[in-house]
Order: sequence, then C-alpha cells, then structure tokens
Amino acid sequence: MSQFPDAKFILSAASPQQFPADRGSEVAVAGRSNAGKSSAINAIVNRRQLAKTGKTPGRTQLINFFELGKGQRLVDLPGYGFARVHAEVRRNWSLLLESYFEGRASLKGLLLVVDCRRGLGEFDLTMLAFADDRRIPVHVLLTKADKLNKKDAAASLQQAQAQLGASASVQLFSALRQRGLEESREALLRFLGTERRQR
Repeated sequence: MSQFPDAKFILSAASPQQFPADRGSEVAVAGRSNAGKSSAINAIVNRRQLAKTGKTPGRTQLINFFELGKGQRLVDLPGYGFARVHAEVRRNWSLLLESYFEGRASLKGLLLVVDCRRGLGEFDLTMLAFADDRRIPVHVLLTKADKLNKKDAAASLQQAQAQLGASASVQLFSALRQRGLEESREALLRFLGTERRQR
C-alpha cells in the first residue's frame, strides 16, 4: 500500500504566477532528462502514472506540482542537459527554475536524480551548488542501478559519496527492480517534515 494514497496532480506551471500557494512543505525532484526522474517519482509514491513517462526524454518542460497530503507537495522540475529543444525554451526553463528556487519558502528539500552509469555531471553539480546556496538539503538517487553489476554499482556509489562529501546523502536506486524505495521514501518524508535550514 502506498504511503501517499491521496497523491494527485495539482497543476503544471509555465510561470511563477501559476505556482500554487506557498504554504506547507514541498520537495522538488530534479535531474537530467534521461535519468529516470518520472519513473523514480512513480516508484517512490507507488503510483504507476502519477508522473508521465515517455520514450522521448525532455518531455517535462513545465514545473509539475503534485499533492501528497494536506500541505505536502512533490514538485517535478524540468529535466536538463539532454532534451533537443530550442535555445529560447532552454532560457525560459532556466528563468522558471530560478524563480522557483528563489521564491518558494515552502521548499524543504531536493531529490536529485542521477543515472548511476553516468555519475554526477556539470548540470547536477550546478544544481547542488544552487541548493547549497539556499540551504536546501539534498538526497541523491543513483538511478538505473539494475543496469550495473554489483561491483560496478558499488563503485558508482563510492564515487558519488566521495564527490558529495557532506553536501548531500546518496543511495543506489532502481525503479524497475524496486531497489532503494524505503530509503528514498524516508528521505522524502524527512524533508517534508523538516524546516529549511537557517542561514
């Protein structure tokens, strides 16, 4: 049974004016367009099609808000670094994300989705720095762990831990094999129940 039985889609926002009321707590999910972000969201929430998945990476071009419970939201941010889109669209994404991070007092944490075969890339490190600057705690999901053997998966985790240090927690994750679900849910619940760190 899902820990979030009342999870539902609220709205897709193309501008800050369309964001829902800035109350309660919310956790954002970010990652490369082909890192398995939507699959991770669906697995964690245990709802098959809460976040839409597709064969073409980069379909999420808006900020999608989901209600998990009263005063609790999960926010699916536009994927980055892969989608073949027009430069103007990329610029709009950047401005939209900047407005979101700068203006949301209810933002309590960030789940950063990273393909374990690729490791942390330039955009991921930029997102980590962005979150750290705003004192937003981060938990990294090394997705698609089923694509690696045990030895290589362990090496991927060790490398990420070395890169991240104390800046974020990290785990191996596989939506397909249902691996790491409890740990990721614990991180989500921890963020939803934690006030943003003070400067």
